[in-house]
Amino acid sequence: MSTPPAGAGLRVLHLGKFYPPASGGMEGHVRTLALGQAALGARVEVICANHSADGTGTSHEFLGRSPTREDWDGPVRVVRLGRRASVARMDLLTDLPGALWRALGRGVDVVHLHTPNPTMVLALDAVPRLPPVFITHHSDVIRQRVAGALFRPFEALLYARACRVLATSDAYVSGSALLRAFRSKVRALPLGIDVSPFLHPSASARTEEARWREVTSGEPLWLMVGRLVYYKGLFTALEALTRVPGRLVVVGEGPVEAEARRQAKALGVEARVMWAGYLSPDALAGAYRAATALWFPSNARSEAYGLSQVEAMASGLPVLNTAIPHSGVPWVSRHEETGLTVPVGDAVALARAARRLLDEPGLAQQLGRGGRERAMGALRHDVMAARSLELYAEALGRPMSVAEAPSEVPARAASGRS
Repeated sequence: MSTPPAGAGLRVLHLGKFYPPASGGMEGHVRTLALGQAALGARVEVICANHSADGTGTSHEFLGRSPTREDWDGPVRVVRLGRRASVARMDLLTDLPGALWRALGRGVDVVHLHTPNPTMVLALDAVPRLPPVFITHHSDVIRQRVAGALFRPFEALLYARACRVLATSDAYVSGSALLRAFRSKVRALPLGIDVSPFLHPSASARTEEARWREVTSGEPLWLMVGRLVYYKGLFTALEALTRVPGRLVVVGEGPVEAEARRQAKALGVEARVMWAGYLSPDALAGAYRAATALWFPSNARSEAYGLSQVEAMASGLPVLNTAIPHSGVPWVSRHEETGLTVPVGDAVALARAARRLLDEPGLAQQLGRGGRERAMGALRHDVMAARSLELYAEALGRPMSVAEAPSEVPARAASGRS
């Protein structure tokens, strides 16, 4: 008799901020986790805000009202709630109470909230009786100090009700006052990705790789990937570019782009910076394969993890990141193992690390192999999904046999970029 899937019959409701095609690390993680849990037999639903009026595009900047709509992402029901307004990163979702009530009425064993997410926190605070609540704490609120202080009591109220609070890495816990306050219920759930598109790129991705190589004409290609916000360290990267050869390809959009373009011109590197905007999955996979290294010079604990590091590592690409105190960033990509880690905000050190990849024979290949091995191990999406179900079962006192995800991969996938 065949063994039922590990999550068979478990009903999970995820509450996110947005959902792809909206861009962002949290958005991508919610989708990856939801699909991974569904593949293990769980019945999964997601409630989030609708990022755009017509359901297209990737930006979730508020550009006007959006409608409520429901769709399916494979086996996952996705309810996207219309936004009426957005103030201080809090979205007004007038349909949220009804949508939450209907979802709970369909039957829910676990409510899994992803924070920071003030709208959903307030909604859950207002519900007197909830199924067991699990919270993935993606990041502290760092920059919005006044709003964060005003909101903290509501956040603490829900964290006190939660069965478990899931940190993306153990490294983040000691620097977070909120996580330390609930240390007894904190568990680590490292974020994982589906490594397959990076281990076995499609024909389209390989075409994109060739295009990127043609564009750079043999020069080093330094890659940055992510929303262009204050903590990404883009200005540090631009200064570092003045000290190394090659081109910097900036993948993403965001509020600091205009200022960064002006800075690139002032530094005299304007012609060596390519502003790529958001790329299709195949174009991004091709860029990872063509690049010399991923630059990840983030400068604040708002950057708690960095999923683009895992994508680069799965592609066999070295990562140059920063030693952000009490952040998971240097935990994801480890110094001298999968990349090189430099001090925060130090453009000279970033340039020196980049130079090492160019000047030390075999170093880039060694780090690329180390990164791929790490991504294929602890940082896979199926490992993450199975671990999440184990954490649910442990907290709920329910025996659940989660089959161990396969640790072996074809030998050709572990040999570096092919």
